[in-house]
Amino acid sequence: MLIGVPREVASGERRVAIVPEVVAQLTRAGHRVIVERDAGLRAGFTDDAYRAAGCDLIDRPADIYSAAQMILKVQRPARDDSSGEAELDMMKAGTILVGLLQPSGDPALFQQLAERGITACSMELVPRTTRAQMMDALSSQSTVAGYKAVLLAANSLQKFFPMLMTAAGTVRPARVLVIGAGVAGLQAIATARRIGAVVEAFDTRPVVKEQVQSLGATFVELDVHLEDAQDAGGYARELSERHIKREQELIHSRAKQADVIITTALVPGKPAPMLVSAETVRAMRPGSVIVDLAGEQGGNCELTVPGETVVRHDVTIISPLHISSDLAYHASQMYAKNVAALVVLLAPKGELVLNFSDDIIDAVVVTANGEVRHEPTRRRLHLPPLKQSAVESAR
Repeated sequence: MLIGVPREVASGERRVAIVPEVVAQLTRAGHRVIVERDAGLRAGFTDDAYRAAGCDLIDRPADIYSAAQMILKVQRPARDDSSGEAELDMMKAGTILVGLLQPSGDPALFQQLAERGITACSMELVPRTTRAQMMDALSSQSTVAGYKAVLLAANSLQKFFPMLMTAAGTVRPARVLVIGAGVAGLQAIATARRIGAVVEAFDTRPVVKEQVQSLGATFVELDVHLEDAQDAGGYARELSERHIKREQELIHSRAKQADVIITTALVPGKPAPMLVSAETVRAMRPGSVIVDLAGEQGGNCELTVPGETVVRHDVTIISPLHISSDLAYHASQMYAKNVAALVVLLAPKGELVLNFSDDIIDAVVVTANGEVRHEPTRRRLHLPPLKQSAVESAR
């Protein structure tokens, strides 16, 4: 199969979907890879490195899209501001598209992909299972985000993070509150602890308490039953309004003592829960910092402005979008390994095999055979359930 890797056109995106070191994994599975010239340059991967790995370099993105049977991307298709070309318009029928397609974003994209006969696979939908671990792009990119969030906070905070013993006296360490102890949260905890902060962490899932404590942080507990707090895949579940109110009250009490809050709380397919109220921000110490990693889904802080840094009540609120792109080299390396593993599963011998009895393939394929098959997206498009739709079509 001919695999195409275009340069990312989304604003601020520097990652690339495939790096030279994973090309051999794809060629061993019977694939050939073509890469748009300079596609990896912003992430630190040169055209010479791709050429040495066996890739053909292509000058025009339109030639990538017209020739390739499979397109590997980081971001969902967008319009290139410099040329005015829309990536979706360049895709031909029968193309397989793999990327972080944001299944909780605008569902109209998937309707268009289905109508154009494009098979779309969203990396966010890889199930959290042992077998799928190598394909788990959410985890790999969350690792980058959690690390970078602490660096952003440390850069904005007008205090040292570690305790210092100086001739001028003892400098107390910064106090950091991490909300959400998933992959991003745990990496934020570990990074903040490495540079000397005192760290507390809150999560609705009591099962993560041991992980938090193993990193040297204090776990802030709220009495929530495990089955109410997480789904079968280990992700946070949307809680009732009563539970969220209790969370907000607990967070408010801890936020007043914090110099930094890092929020990472997300519920798959839903808007991010609002956990840090405007009242809580007002109660924080002047000069404090909030880094809201949930901005792409609306944010965990009531005063967050996604994609911007704002100051409210003398508190700096940072809401970066595509934060993993700030560490594009390692983020691309990790993402490329995730993508390559999925490609080998989808096309183990150079040809696509859509085996929907495979739980990973069944989960990630959003559109196929002219249909939107991801049920949450179908509901948002006001389409009937897929099985019902298939029965009606057969009639």
